[in-house]
Amino acid sequence: MKTIIVPTDFSPVATNALHYAIDMAKTINASLLLFHAYQVPVSYSDTPIILVSVEELKKSAEEQLEKLKNEVEHITSGQLKIYTETVMGNTSDELETLCEKINPFAIVMGTRGASGLEKVLFGSTTLTAIRHLKWPVISVPPGKEYGTGIKKIGFACDFREVVKTTPADVINNFTAAFNAELHVLNVDYHDKHFKPDTPEQSALLHTMLEVSKPVYHFIEHRDIEDGINEFAEKNNLDLIITIPKKHKLLEGLFRTSSTKQLVFQSHIPVLCVHE
Repeated sequence: MKTIIVPTDFSPVATNALHYAIDMAKTINASLLLFHAYQVPVSYSDTPIILVSVEELKKSAEEQLEKLKNEVEHITSGQLKIYTETVMGNTSDELETLCEKINPFAIVMGTRGASGLEKVLFGSTTLTAIRHLKWPVISVPPGKEYGTGIKKIGFACDFREVVKTTPADVINNFTAAFNAELHVLNVDYHDKHFKPDTPEQSALLHTMLEVSKPVYHFIEHRDIEDGINEFAEKNNLDLIITIPKKHKLLEGLFRTSSTKQLVFQSHIPVLCVHE
């Protein structure tokens, strides 16, 4: 059975991501693993002082997570298998250790918005997870609901070293799991990024993704991130897959334009996966 890991700090943003993961798990018949990592708070004056005992922290964390589990079991009427994991340590490090054991279908996390319309940034934990975990991480923007599901998936591609850099198995697995359309998005401006081997690379990519029957879109735009933003907005994409090492999409997809008023981050999750 597939397992979706949902890290939580019990914040509203994390709880919203949990509800998204619940509906996702129902769709693909997956189990949920609720994960919480806690750290011992220390006061740094002249001498470091531990403010709360480890036993108290552990008990509190376990009680909070058990309460959350009970709430999920209640709202799902026992339809899903729910597991919990509470550990002391750094969230990203402990999450990686857990993923090594579980090999999850995906990790679903919330993003945390900064104030103002100029930009929205990932919460530091989510950003760290995206940069370092080799498993798919889905970042769910604040207020985003699963709604009617994942029907349209966009994959941002530059047609460079596609065999080496394209996580084809993950893309094909996600497309199949949700019976979704796959849209390959390539942004260029007056063929500035067109190379002699671009046709060959696009043919290789098509072979890798052929089982998903991809549809290709060549977007004319000066800015890659804005081009994808606008396409996703106009075509109602439900999820965008991106490779963090290749794109600025980590920040770009969650950036709003004060002139266009595209509050993009409010309604589309991003799946980040490494090659």
